[in-house]
Amino acid sequence: MTPIRILLVEDHAVVREGLRLVLGRQPDLAVIAEAAGPAEAIEMAEREQPDVVLMDIALGAEDGVAAIEVVLARLPRARVLVLTMFHDTETIRQCLLAGATGFVVKGANSSDLIDAIRAVNRGEHYIHSSIAGLVIEDSLRWLRDGAPLSRREREVMSLLGGGRTPARIGEILGISVHTVRRHLASATVKLGVQGSDGLARYAREHGFARPTEPVRSVTVRA
Repeated sequence: MTPIRILLVEDHAVVREGLRLVLGRQPDLAVIAEAAGPAEAIEMAEREQPDVVLMDIALGAEDGVAAIEVVLARLPRARVLVLTMFHDTETIRQCLLAGATGFVVKGANSSDLIDAIRAVNRGEHYIHSSIAGLVIEDSLRWLRDGAPLSRREREVMSLLGGGRTPARIGEILGISVHTVRRHLASATVKLGVQGSDGLARYAREHGFARPTEPVRSVTVRA
């Protein structure tokens, strides 16, 4: 039996080592390469041609969501399984829209992770049971309400309209800058505005900005 070839993408070496040990105990799984960031992940994926890319999306100062699209554009037969500590609905949605076919939260049982790898390799979608309810509720809300701004998106936009940078917004709300940028990217799509200047202007014009810091232009990266 040919084992499932796996590329690990995780910026913490100790986490990669733990995953390699767990997966290495399965005769049908083989970790063939590792990467610590998006650029390295794309390079290793092209070179090693893995069946499954198991990746975190918070890779130091870089956001791995965009890397999902690049990897799949270059390796359309590969499957991307996201393994991360971030499991808010916007993060899940952005990963799935980028092409990921599975989403597992860190802290899940190793047996769940192994099942997920096997499932996505078979061409199935896998959402960990701990977040399946969130995904269903989010999908129903989009269908029912036409993709309204979520509470968190409004919070992020109100702070952006008050002049905060994505990094500062993350500090205030206790979320990562990666998550802030995903909320902003989602809001631009929902509202049909262009970039951070448009979002900040929209927030001020519609009365939900928090202007306590000088307003300044910032750059939103999806």
